[in-house]
Amino acid sequence: MNFSWSDEQNELYEGARKLAASDLKIDGAPGAAATFEPKKWRALADAGVLGLSVPTKHGGLGFDRLTSTKVMEGLGAGAEDLGILFSASAHLFATVMPIVEHAEDVLKERYVRNLAGGRWIGANAISEAQAGSDVFALRTQARREGDRYILNGEKSYVTNAPVADVFLVYATTKPADGFLGISAFVVERGFEGVEVGQSFERAGLQSSPASMVYFSDCEVPVQNRVGAEGQGAAIFRGSMNWERVCLFSIYAGMLEQQLDRTLEYASRRKQGGRPIGKNQAVSHRIVDMKIRLDTARLLLYRAAWLADQGADAVVESSIAKLAVSEAAQASSLNAMQIHGAMGTHVDSGLERMLRDSLPSTVFSGTSEIQRELIARGLGL
Repeated sequence: MNFSWSDEQNELYEGARKLAASDLKIDGAPGAAATFEPKKWRALADAGVLGLSVPTKHGGLGFDRLTSTKVMEGLGAGAEDLGILFSASAHLFATVMPIVEHAEDVLKERYVRNLAGGRWIGANAISEAQAGSDVFALRTQARREGDRYILNGEKSYVTNAPVADVFLVYATTKPADGFLGISAFVVERGFEGVEVGQSFERAGLQSSPASMVYFSDCEVPVQNRVGAEGQGAAIFRGSMNWERVCLFSIYAGMLEQQLDRTLEYASRRKQGGRPIGKNQAVSHRIVDMKIRLDTARLLLYRAAWLADQGADAVVESSIAKLAVSEAAQASSLNAMQIHGAMGTHVDSGLERMLRDSLPSTVFSGTSEIQRELIARGLGL
């Protein structure tokens, strides 16, 4: 296995890190709540980030998973605002890529170029209040009537919904068929019968807006179905392979940024006449942070590489997601503890990292769901 990166990949990483450091800062006074800012979205679009993995013929950069992972990691390493990166990832990996990989050409031509260029914002709508982690117990239904589907139901916790132009909606077309009765549809915000709720307030990822979305006798053209009827579950499963690797690379970048800051502080801050990093209780915490960072990276890279080779990589993606999300929380707590009282100050930025890490073990499948998927892959 080759662990080296090409010159192009290294340049992309450094470019992404510098872009994030300059353009993805939190505006306002220290501790101010981050909000979705169109100028940051535009900066990501202009750099091609919103179309990283989209084929060039559809307006993207055409990168494979491994290169996309490296770029997203660079963005996470430089950004103060992880929320905008979360929104960008949900847009690209959970919304655009399923359309790229499964939709008919006419649907791709209608939507992908505008989405990849950031002119339109995409949102993935699958979660429902009553379904929770059982994403295939959906109550939203799509009933076919001639050349259209009639969509009814509601979706919860839809990332980007308050600002989205396009939704990728999963609905039951044949309830009796269970897993094989789910289909996916591209639904425009302007379609009659679509209502977007108010933005939720949440502890972390504050600049990534989310809300409920309601569908009431919403008419969706048949040609807006993504893939065949009943293929929705497989499409969603594939999108999670993208999201659990490429999205979570932003957390690997955050872990690097966090480690660098903590190392610098532990070398500079003195107690008892010597740097606190000389104290075993501190140095061992920092070593654990380094181990988590390297583990996260290697697991992400492996899952991305395997998927690029055509492997299923569901288990590997779940392992990577589980390790990275739990590392993000553990290392955020370590960084705060080492910085002491300063770590709890809102102007340190460390408390924001901790808050941004909190949802990571819940979205894209909870840690418990990842363990179930891994156990199933082991034949248990």
